[in-house]
Amino acid sequence: MGERLSAEVLADVQVLWDYNHMGHELRPCDVGIGLGSRDLGVATQAAELFHSGYFPLLVFSGANAPTTIDRFPRGEAVHYREHALSLGVPNDAVLVEPAAKHTGANIELSRALLESRGIPVRSVMLVSRPYQQRRAYAACRKVWPEVEVICASQDIGLVDYLAGIGDDARVINTIVADTQPIKVYGNQGHAMPQEMPAEVWSAYERLVQAGYDKRVIPNV
Repeated sequence: MGERLSAEVLADVQVLWDYNHMGHELRPCDVGIGLGSRDLGVATQAAELFHSGYFPLLVFSGANAPTTIDRFPRGEAVHYREHALSLGVPNDAVLVEPAAKHTGANIELSRALLESRGIPVRSVMLVSRPYQQRRAYAACRKVWPEVEVICASQDIGLVDYLAGIGDDARVINTIVADTQPIKVYGNQGHAMPQEMPAEVWSAYERLVQAGYDKRVIPNV
């Protein structure tokens, strides 16, 4: 875990955590899309949702990033698929999109894969890390506006999530980096704009100033 987080830092991270969780009520969708990352819990949750009947087909999307290649050398989506199969998801219920390197591409390339298979989609459930929900939602509403979008993640609180990952700095740098594009990309037209309360952006700025800026986009 490293050095214990200060109460001030933890409070600011909690603000971003809460903001990025969409709070959607889950209901059945045509397809689930598991967004690749370093967190194998995404694949676990996707498998649980499949077994609970929320979707009959699952797409795992993700190539590699510098932060994941050591953990998933064959690609995020490939390892996610293998994990889901180990949890009892049938082979023919899982598709792999192995090229996406960011959230927007996860959705664009998953859409293209489904269209290439002639699979009609009216609703999608995006399965992601808890703090990636809003970014994923904003990207999907921009690049795939005709589908209904439901966001899902593991039902876990921030403190327990940090403890489970075991690397506070890595997680906080990623939460900060996933919050920035919601504002930046919305302003640039790359994602559907999302309202961002002043207290959320203030928490983001304090975390950047505290040194959690390792993955933010510079000079924007």
